[in-house]
Amino acid sequence: MTARKKYSKEFKLDAIALVVEQKYSRVEAARNLGLSPQILGRWLKEAEDDNGHAFRGNGTLTPEQAEIRSLKGQVKRLEMEREI
Repeated sequence: MTARKKYSKEFKLDAIALVVEQKYSRVEAARNLGLSPQILGRWLKEAEDDNGHAFRGNGTLTPEQAEIRSLKGQVKRLEMEREI
């Protein structure tokens, strides 16, 4: 079984720029980069949906996720204080 290829954030952003800024078709850009059009399409969708936070890497939180985590911790601490 072959290992999955991993692409850097910079590579993904450059691939997206070919489609968005330089007006290549998704198929043409994917072919030139040696990718499948489905992968490039997934990257385009992720970049569009995440508002600049796409491709953060494993375990890295968006600012909203970090705030939610912090607030949940605060709620838990306040509930414990209330019980005492």
